[in-house]
Amino acid sequence: MATQGWKALEAEGKLSAVAWRKERQWALDMGLPGAESITDRDIPTFARGELPHFAGINTFMKAPYIENVRDVGKYDAAVIGIPFDSGTTYRPGTRFGPQGIRRISALYTPYNYELGVDLREQMTLCDVGDVFTIPANLEKSFDQISRGVAHVFSSGALPIMLGGDHSIGFPCVRGIAQCTDKKIGIIHFDRHIDIQEKDLDERMHTTPWFWATNLPNVPAVNLVQLGIGGWQVPREGVQVARERNTNVLTIADIEKLGLEKTAEIALDLAWKDADAVYISFDVDSIDCGFVPGTGWPEPGGFLPREALKLLGLVCAQGICGFEVVEVSPPYDTSDITALMGVRVVVEALGSLAAHGKLGSHRSIITKPVSY
Repeated sequence: MATQGWKALEAEGKLSAVAWRKERQWALDMGLPGAESITDRDIPTFARGELPHFAGINTFMKAPYIENVRDVGKYDAAVIGIPFDSGTTYRPGTRFGPQGIRRISALYTPYNYELGVDLREQMTLCDVGDVFTIPANLEKSFDQISRGVAHVFSSGALPIMLGGDHSIGFPCVRGIAQCTDKKIGIIHFDRHIDIQEKDLDERMHTTPWFWATNLPNVPAVNLVQLGIGGWQVPREGVQVARERNTNVLTIADIEKLGLEKTAEIALDLAWKDADAVYISFDVDSIDCGFVPGTGWPEPGGFLPREALKLLGLVCAQGICGFEVVEVSPPYDTSDITALMGVRVVVEALGSLAAHGKLGSHRSIITKPVSY
């Protein structure tokens, strides 16, 4: 049969199992062999590694926690928690986003059936913990975030940020941009345009792309915004987008064009004369019926499968950084929004692994920082 389902069955048989076996042995070595009554001798006394999904220390996908952040360069990618919601203008709670995402990430395995990818076999991933943000002080927190992201990026590991409200988009991009003299494009999934200069007299979560595209190597013409629309798009931001000649595609545009054509357009625009692309994924880009745990819910957004498909397509060319923002566990139901936060991260990593693009960002590290 030529179905995707049958091809996926065959693809799994071609995947390595070396890292899987190594992890099982590590679990026995670290957690003591199980009781004599346990038939499966791969089960340790103390939970270590992937299983059981309901136990263990909640790093992202149970990746190794890197206590010494100077070791981060030993890994292909590093998860960075950014527990910050001082940039919210309505419902706070995203400071708990990294915790919520990590907790429900234990539900997942590193293998994806449709992609034929096993992240455990095809890459190394670590969790560096959280940036120490300063509640109620945007600028000090931004400085902390940029410093942390710059450190990880300079090491060669791909920075994967778990927000946090969308104000973190600016310091995250700034952290990468300061480490290179190359140009960076941005693909931004959202229902909100997020490019006004200030909101409530501060650089809030409605402003990140105004400040990011002020950076000398992050041109506004390489900013592509997908899913914008509804009744929560401030006119101040629309005016800036028009003045700076950014690129906006609404849900209606995407429905008309189709996901493959949308991805093609987004990639052409983001990569035009650029050397790398950064992905920002706001969970409120998805219809709020699927993601109740967010600060500015808006009906009419993507269906989850549409967003995941489009995300995989735009990541296939390689990325220099990734953020998922606006997961707010206090408003969530059964962890479904946090789970979507997990899914978009692994979808991005899976696409990179499937297309051989892991590590492609290292070529633009021309000005690494050292702290």
